[in-house]
Amino acid sequence: MPDKLRIQISIAKQMLTLVDDSQTVVKQYPVSTSKYGTGNQANSYKTPLGRHCIKEKIGSDAPLNEVFIGRQPQGTLENLRQQNKELPEDIITSRILWLQGLEPGINQGGEVDSYQRYIYIHGTNEEERIGSAVSHGCIRMRNRDVVELYDLVETDCLVNIEE
Repeated sequence: MPDKLRIQISIAKQMLTLVDDSQTVVKQYPVSTSKYGTGNQANSYKTPLGRHCIKEKIGSDAPLNEVFIGRQPQGTLENLRQQNKELPEDIITSRILWLQGLEPGINQGGEVDSYQRYIYIHGTNEEERIGSAVSHGCIRMRNRDVVELYDLVETDCLVNIEE
């Protein structure tokens, strides 16, 4: 039986590391966290710290660069641009791993609830900016990387976000 996988996210390194139970690194991916820094407060646009889990996985069969608005597929980025569709400033693409905080008062409940804040690990149309803190609170990944990660992890996978 394979080890259960866990995700560790380093804000300082802008790196997501997938590890098994023995702390062996399975995969590493560069990421982009919030340009506003870290924090758990609602409407802060900051990346929350602490222990989380993947509550929902969205986009299983979506093509690469599928755009999600309100977690609903809208079409690929290329097609939407050809149709001159209005797109949000922070475009969510390819896959969504929706995080739920596990620490009451820190990232769960009230004004600090990561799930209610819609904190995701997701693909982006700004892949060239991966490795820099430029997101609006979520953890952005390159599209091929987020698809690969999505296929490797299950819901309830533990995610720890640290400075």
